[in-house]
Amino acid sequence: MRLVIQPDYENLARWTASYIARKIELFKPTAEKPFVLGLPTGSSPLGVYNELISLYKLGKVSFKHVVTFNMDEYVGLAPDHPQSYHFFMWENLFSHVDIKRENVNILNGMAEDIKAECQRYEDKIAAMGGIDLFLGGIGIDGHIAFNEPGSSLTGRTRDKELNLDTRIANSRFFGNDIDRVPRLALTVGVGTIMDAREVLIIVNGHNKARALQHVVEGAISQMWTASAIQMHQRAMVVCDEAATYELKVGTFKHFLDIEKENLDVASIWKSKLTW
Repeated sequence: MRLVIQPDYENLARWTASYIARKIELFKPTAEKPFVLGLPTGSSPLGVYNELISLYKLGKVSFKHVVTFNMDEYVGLAPDHPQSYHFFMWENLFSHVDIKRENVNILNGMAEDIKAECQRYEDKIAAMGGIDLFLGGIGIDGHIAFNEPGSSLTGRTRDKELNLDTRIANSRFFGNDIDRVPRLALTVGVGTIMDAREVLIIVNGHNKARALQHVVEGAISQMWTASAIQMHQRAMVVCDEAATYELKVGTFKHFLDIEKENLDVASIWKSKLTW
C-alpha cells in the first residue's frame, strides 16, 4: 500500500485529480474499451471533482470514453432530490465534463426490488470487465462506502441499514435534522471495491486521523472496513498532514521519504506511474 502525504487538502485534491487524469490518459480509452472509474460522494471528493473539472476545461482529460459506477445511494430518494447521490454527482462533476449520460451508473434508490437492483449493479460491473480505478473516502470510524463497522470484508452490493453515527454525520446535509436522513441505503460491498484493479482512498482532516491510523498501521478488521485495502495489490491512500496526527513518527517519515519523488503534482504528468 502506498501512502502519499500532502501538506493540505488543496494539494491533496490537486494531486489526486492529476493522478486520475493521467491514468485515464495512459489508458487511451475508446468507445469499445472505456476506462471504468468508481466514484464516491460526500465532502471529501469535492475538491478532487473541482480539480478534474479544471483539468477537463484545460484539455488535460476527457470523460467521453469513461464509464462510472458510484459507490452508493440512499433508498427512497428520487434522482432529482437535492440530497440524492444522483443529484450530487451531476451537480458537482458530470454536468461540467463531457461524460455521456449512458455511461453514468448510480444505484437506483427508488427501485421496486432493491435486491434485484443490487445484483443488476454487480452484473453490470462484471459485464464492463471490472473497475479500473475505484476512488473512495472514509468515515471517521474508518468505513468505506456505507460499509459501516462490522460489515463483511467480502460483501457485495446490497441494501444496508445505516447506523446512528453515520446518520448523525450525514445530518449536516439534511439541515442537521437526523430524522430527515434515510435509514436505508444501497452500497457496493468491500469485496466489490477490492475487485477493482486499483483503489485510491482520500483522507483529510484531523477528525479522520484515528481512522487513518487504523487503515495504515492497524490490523485488518471488519470494525474498520477501509483497512481491507491493506490486502489489495494496488492500493493507495492520499492524505493531508492533518489526518496523520495519530500515525507514528516513523511511519510518517517512512512514507514521506519513499514518496519524495512523487510529491510534486507536476511530476505526475512526467511519470509513467509504475509501481
